Amino acid sequence: MDQPKRILIVEDDVDIANVLSLHLRDERYEVVHSADGNEGLRLLEQGGWDALILDLMLPGVDGLEICRRARAMTRYTPIIITSARSSEVHRILGLELGADDYLAKPFSVLELVARVKALLRRVEALAKDSRIDAGSLQIAGLTIDPLTREAAVDGKPIELTPREFDLLYFFAQHPGKVFSRMDLLNAVWGYQHEGYEHTVNTHINRLRAKIETDPAQPERILTVWGRGYKLAVAGADAPAQAATHKDAP
Repeated sequence: MDQPKRILIVEDDVDIANVLSLHLRDERYEVVHSADGNEGLRLLEQGGWDALILDLMLPGVDGLEICRRARAMTRYTPIIITSARSSEVHRILGLELGADDYLAKPFSVLELVARVKALLRRVEALAKDSRIDAGSLQIAGLTIDPLTREAAVDGKPIELTPREFDLLYFFAQHPGKVFSRMDLLNAVWGYQHEGYEHTVNTHINRLRAKIETDPAQPERILTVWGRGYKLAVAGADAPAQAATHKDAP
């Protein structure tokens, strides 16, 4: 029998944590709660967690620092940030530090549980793909290694957040195919939720800044107006060749 997934909740609002823990345990997850940032960080560093639900405003070490520390660890732990800080600045900062998702308070507990389940499914699918793909993927001047989760552009290594890597890897697996923002939310984020399409735009822009010679005139990840985005290559059957296509007018 498979071991239950272990979820760490670092949240100083005990009422929220108790309700969330109850629903997660109903889904057969093992849940541990900490109401203090220092203790939460200590628990996180013990390892073995399948997901981290993290508040930003905590006594002791704050949530952003915990997120930063988590991403410096060898093992990748999916992170969902929950916070009363609903401003775009904090949302983007959390995502920049490597959080996988962000929900502003007040939020639906059922929606958060659904996102946890979707995120864990996505991580499992990526792990399975990584085991199947024995080597790195080379396409449009990009080198992407799903095992080490490293990427390079024209031979030069680039630093990607976990979500940026997942997005680039997904595009590389489907060269030339157009995906809408909702398609990408479902495939890369693991859920479809109207109102969060801007998250895709933000990640596309950050990814372009790292892989394009001129992000204002992208040649790899192109916008197909009215339809979505695609990874452009000289031919879908010749993935090693660099793309030369421009955005459609």
